[in-house]
Amino acid sequence: MESPRARRRRRARRRRSFVCTALAAAVVAGGTATATVYLRERAHAEAGAVSSGSSVTPSASASSSQEASVEPAAEPPVDRSALLKRAMASVAVEDTADVAVAVLSMDSGESAAYGDGSFDTASIVKVDILAALLLQAQDAGRHLTAQEKAYATAMIENSDNPSASALWTAIGRADGLDSANRRLGLTDTVGGDGTLWGLTQTTAPDQLTLLRHVFGDDSQLSEASRTYLRVLMGDIAEDQRWGVSAAADGSASALKNGWLARSTTGLWDVNSIGRVTVGGRDYLVAALSDGNSTKEKGISVVEAASRAAVAVFG
Repeated sequence: MESPRARRRRRARRRRSFVCTALAAAVVAGGTATATVYLRERAHAEAGAVSSGSSVTPSASASSSQEASVEPAAEPPVDRSALLKRAMASVAVEDTADVAVAVLSMDSGESAAYGDGSFDTASIVKVDILAALLLQAQDAGRHLTAQEKAYATAMIENSDNPSASALWTAIGRADGLDSANRRLGLTDTVGGDGTLWGLTQTTAPDQLTLLRHVFGDDSQLSEASRTYLRVLMGDIAEDQRWGVSAAADGSASALKNGWLARSTTGLWDVNSIGRVTVGGRDYLVAALSDGNSTKEKGISVVEAASRAAVAVFG
């Protein structure tokens, strides 16, 4: 009778024989499976060696690939606002006056700003009023009426105040303007009280945002609305073609100016916003000032600020 120990030995021999037969069959049927197992085991072994601190020498092709993927360090960005601050140091501003300016290169998307605080808009708000009217018309799926167009033309091209007052009422005064500005992203602009649209408060960066909706492609305004505003701003009355246009190189400009003598102080708010072209490149510029002793002093300040702003780009 076979002992228990002998039976266990016989079973073990059978298992070893079965495994060897199976491996042989795999090799005969196709060496791919065996090779795959071998490669996987080797990869795991190498990975373990790396994690344990053993040295594994990479192949020449891997080293070359790593070296080729190294990119040169990028040049640090230019601080345009710092350049603008230095340039503004040479602009003559009266002790009673304050000025702020913002500029955007439409080619590179870079921008710069100088100065802070809020300013009375005076008549530059007329661009904002028309933008609000156009947004409301878009929402209603309608075109401007003949009367609205007549008001808009006089308001922008000739800075006609009665036309601005009519459209100010049409958009719902400050509530209508503020609602439109929330859509346009003007976060620091607040409509004037009652009928005082000229005392709307704004900042240079907000005016730059408004100009981007007028002259850019990514806009809440439709293409037709943008084109309409651009045409009007490009046909300003001859005696009002000052301000940001001073920074242009003689190419066509599109702008809107504002000027207002404050009855409480006798000092002048003088502002200018628009698009200028220099060397074939387009720039959006917003120059705001207040506390000027005369309108002429204010014009001189916003023109100098506009030239300084564009100059930081070359």
